[in-house]
Amino acid sequence: MDTLSYKTVSANRTTVNKEWLLVDAEGETLGRMASKVAYLLRGKHKPSFTPHVDCGDNVVIINAEKFVLSGNKWSDKTYLRYTGYPGGQRSTSVKQLLDKNPEGILEKAIKGMLPKNRLGAELFRNLKVYAGTEHGQEAQKPTVVNLKDIK
Repeated sequence: MDTLSYKTVSANRTTVNKEWLLVDAEGETLGRMASKVAYLLRGKHKPSFTPHVDCGDNVVIINAEKFVLSGNKWSDKTYLRYTGYPGGQRSTSVKQLLDKNPEGILEKAIKGMLPKNRLGAELFRNLKVYAGTEHGQEAQKPTVVNLKDIK
């Protein structure tokens, strides 16, 4: 019996095959899209997935301002931050943040679904979000991904 076929193969930085993927955010629900993009960034869609290695793909998101929110979230959802001073809690609505920084909403949603450690910070660097249809990664020739095909 050949015992080599039963060895578990663990990916490392040199054996990982990273690709560039293009995701169009137009008409996509924010949370569902964020979880699928985090899935792609983490590399869980690959058979060579290794939990402690950055084996995910580089993801480029275009049309970041055209995502969809369900229910009354356009008026009710708020983002909280703290300035560090007493009484310094500030809140921002989704509409205000969309006018100021549409990429920030997607980045915050996706970052919240990545691991909270050094690996998560490294994975987050593989994400590029753009408000319009133009992006700076044409040279990498990203392949278009339909998020509806991902489970």
